[in-house]
Amino acid sequence: MNQEVSNFIETVKEPWQGELCSKLREVVHAAVPGIQERMQYKKPHFLHNGKYAAVISASKDAVSFTIFNASALSLPEGLFDGPPERKTIKLRQGQSFDSEQLVSLVGEASATL
Repeated sequence: MNQEVSNFIETVKEPWQGELCSKLREVVHAAVPGIQERMQYKKPHFLHNGKYAAVISASKDAVSFTIFNASALSLPEGLFDGPPERKTIKLRQGQSFDSEQLVSLVGEASATL
């Protein structure tokens, strides 16, 4: 795991955001063993075969998680936003997510990268 990504998660402003970022990082690693991490544009990016697989972003009141290469995914209605090639879920304080579902979606999207 990349130390810069670890530092980002540790220094996120709100503790709940840090917890979500950490859980989302675990999702990505569970979905794509050996995935590469790097900080780019001040956000953790996850790459598979040199191509973007996912990104985590923390804002004032939310944590966003974007899955790339998402055009062929069957996504739950109303949970994700964005153009077909990348889909984003925005999580707010107190909101949970289905880890197994996200692992499956990230794995499926990354399989063709």
